[in-house]
Amino acid sequence: MNKLIAALTLALAPTAALAQDAAPEAPKWSIAIHGGAGTLDPKAMTPEKRAEYEAALQVALDAGAKVLAEGGSAMDAVKAAIIPMEDSPLFNAGKGAVFTWEGTNELDASIMDGRDRSAGAIAGVKTVKNPILLADTVRTQSEHVMLMGAGAEAFAVEKGFAVTPPEYFATPARAEALERLKAEKLSALDVDHKFGTVGAVALDQNGNLAAGTSTGGMTGKRWGRVGDAPVIGAGTYADNRACAVSATGWGEYFLRVGVAHEICARLRATNEVKVALADDDAANDGVRTEEAQYIADAVMADVASLGGDGGVILVTPEGHAIFSFNTTGMYRGRATSGGVREVAIFGGEEKASATPDH
Repeated sequence: MNKLIAALTLALAPTAALAQDAAPEAPKWSIAIHGGAGTLDPKAMTPEKRAEYEAALQVALDAGAKVLAEGGSAMDAVKAAIIPMEDSPLFNAGKGAVFTWEGTNELDASIMDGRDRSAGAIAGVKTVKNPILLADTVRTQSEHVMLMGAGAEAFAVEKGFAVTPPEYFATPARAEALERLKAEKLSALDVDHKFGTVGAVALDQNGNLAAGTSTGGMTGKRWGRVGDAPVIGAGTYADNRACAVSATGWGEYFLRVGVAHEICARLRATNEVKVALADDDAANDGVRTEEAQYIADAVMADVASLGGDGGVILVTPEGHAIFSFNTTGMYRGRATSGGVREVAIFGGEEKASATPDH
């Protein structure tokens, strides 16, 4: 009997070893979204408000995931995810944009295609309902990367965009924030508590990456201030060789660190080192989840060391969907073809607030 058991064990051993060594199949597509990061207190958020934000995030996530699941491009998925957030008064982008010192809404956005690193960006526009679409039109229908202000609006009209009246963007909550900032001589950080910038990053079934970001900036901003969101390499970056990144936070610090490009550059260098050292197994595996997380966390730590805060989302060519933020919370979500589908708000609760696939 003992000899029979030993023989069976020996016969089954190779199969067991193969099963143990087999790596899980990489996602065919992946997407991550954010709706801003900041000083968020779970005790200060009512269940109703939390449900409202989670529902809005789910709508955006589902819109992008649907494009990818049906074989659509990463670029189309990014736009599909960002547009509902630009249309929602809950986020500081499009309809929910904060007010400048002068009482207007100035919108910034950028988008980048990881296939050829083509990019488009707009800054300081006041009459475009969905800034992310204008940014993409700059990318596809001009020889430029960034347009600003009145020139960007003239370009929009020339390309068939409707002129959206200023009152469309104005919301009572944002108006109250500006009034409080002026009356109490506060900073934008005191009245906003969070950075409501929205963004999305995606990997499609063809292995292409894309990233996009849209924002209204900071409450009470003056003198044509522009943050990181429309700046390629700071708030947005995509490169098929490395990753796609969208950032949200105190823009001045993200500009100084060059956050989005810095993360992608470190990830690309990690793979290049593996190839240079002829570590074929490691090179074939690409960047592991823990490596991508470490790099994102390290760059965000650099931002924090300078005094800035916020967060990033990124997707890698291997399909890893990563979050990193140095604030108490970040409105976020992610979905993959492997079955992940979740939204979250506060730190460390991806599973706690996961919502069903629908």
